Amino acid sequence: MTYQHFKREGWLYALAFLLALGLRLIQLGGMPLTDAEALPALQALHIAQGLKPALSPHPFYILSTSIFFFLYAGGTNFLARLAPALAGSVLVFAPLFLQRIKPRPGLILAFFIAIDPGLITLSRQAASPIFAITFLLFTWGFFSQNKPRLAGFFAALALLSGPSIWAGLLGLGITWALYQVFELRLKSRNQPIDESTEANIQPETFNFKLSTISLAITLLTAGTLFFAVPNGLSATLASIPAYIMSWQTPSDVPTGRLFLSLLIYQPLTLLLALFAIIRGLRKGSPRIIPISVWLLVSLLLAVFIPSRQVSDLAWALIPLCGLAALELAHNIDIFPDERSEIAGVILLTAFIWAFSWLDLSKINWVQADSTEYYMRFWLLLGALLLLVFSIMLVASGWSIRTARIGGVWGLTIVLGVFGFSGALGSTGLRGLSFPELWWSPNIPAQAELLRSTVNDLSEWSQGDDNAAPVVIAGVNSSALEWTLREHPVTVVESLDISSSPDFVITPLQDDPTLASSYRGQDFTWRQSPLWNDTLSSQSWVRWVTLRDMPQSGETIILWARDDLFLDSASNTAP
Repeated sequence: MTYQHFKREGWLYALAFLLALGLRLIQLGGMPLTDAEALPALQALHIAQGLKPALSPHPFYILSTSIFFFLYAGGTNFLARLAPALAGSVLVFAPLFLQRIKPRPGLILAFFIAIDPGLITLSRQAASPIFAITFLLFTWGFFSQNKPRLAGFFAALALLSGPSIWAGLLGLGITWALYQVFELRLKSRNQPIDESTEANIQPETFNFKLSTISLAITLLTAGTLFFAVPNGLSATLASIPAYIMSWQTPSDVPTGRLFLSLLIYQPLTLLLALFAIIRGLRKGSPRIIPISVWLLVSLLLAVFIPSRQVSDLAWALIPLCGLAALELAHNIDIFPDERSEIAGVILLTAFIWAFSWLDLSKINWVQADSTEYYMRFWLLLGALLLLVFSIMLVASGWSIRTARIGGVWGLTIVLGVFGFSGALGSTGLRGLSFPELWWSPNIPAQAELLRSTVNDLSEWSQGDDNAAPVVIAGVNSSALEWTLREHPVTVVESLDISSSPDFVITPLQDDPTLASSYRGQDFTWRQSPLWNDTLSSQSWVRWVTLRDMPQSGETIILWARDDLFLDSASNTAP
């Protein structure tokens, strides 16, 4: 079925794209690359330099980023994250190609995608799952529109996206199987199935041969960078065992943190999605039920995978936003004679929610277990109950429709502002001192300070800020190699005592050999919030409202040979 598009829809999609692009590009290179980001970024840099490194299972990211590095004649944090930022931005156009979503909820979905904190964070991380999400959704959309060449093209890019593609395919496969069971039950009860939600084409009418040819050509060209990097195809195949290994690797991330992330970062979409699921189950909607099943399957896969991280929720965000868009679109049409009543409900809802937030924030400044602490807790609970009773009174006094639309839009305004604040925080605008759950762990805290220190000493001693070689001894950190990428870097397990390199980087330790002829300076390196050590409810309230969380840091030592300094004995002797 083809839906009628409305006026200025294209301009609104362009606005959603610009919003998404702005949130993904702002200070894109401000945060240092983590070890997980730096490893494929270094491989891309080596390809741009004409080397032939072994590739990790993220071929599309590595090969596309190597093009940016080659054009720039070097690598930067911004360029290392540019490809995922662009992929995450164009994701807002995916609703245009999905047959199960009408134009109006599709546009709302585009804006939800643009400002979702989780999708923004993934779009600002090198080698993240955002490639797999974007390319798989485009594959699905072009398949449903019977465009085999484009479907094959994006299917190949999805296969090149890394191990996360298999999590997405597994979730969609399980969802399809469960929905087939649902359709069989409907048919057995002789209940009609809404054909308007079915794709316009059937598998037998889709030109799989043409799509397969397109897929194969794209794999051979894009997967090898036009045959310049043949091992790109082997990296594609390596994504399969990499995903299998993720089911065998334990994690220190508890299950509750994933659900807490949804509650904190996606409160609006989560609440609207719950409303949509209830409505869909009550009416047996063949449009809402399959998306609900997809959401449930994606959540279960993220929860039960042993190596779970908050980023594993990525595949659940799309159906979550989709359900929220369907529910919000269900509450858009407002009749002229009910506008004043609905406006009153919106203001009431927004006021009570704002009061509740201020009360929650005030808890940070009172002593735990005090009388005022418990008073504010019960005041918060009372305000929420007041909101529920107020909506019920509006429903009984005016109409259920007025209460529903007013309540939904009041929640949309308040929780939308709260969610947008989380989106801004996920960009890193607040700085590394205000951690976010969606950030990768072990972020280098003083990478820029370390780089500038080495450059300054190299300039003083050799007249070139990138000429002095650096030896990294006993520190396994791809991020450290990336930070010093402009210098000749050698990584060793332990330092040869007969050598005397200009710079040596070691873990925090007392080394009398280095101390006798080197000067050392400590730097805070990999820094991680103490999520698992935060057990009190007041600590979590403080993080939710202020983003204040204790952090632990790894310390490394930069040793510089004594004769590099202007005041050394060798430089001051007559």
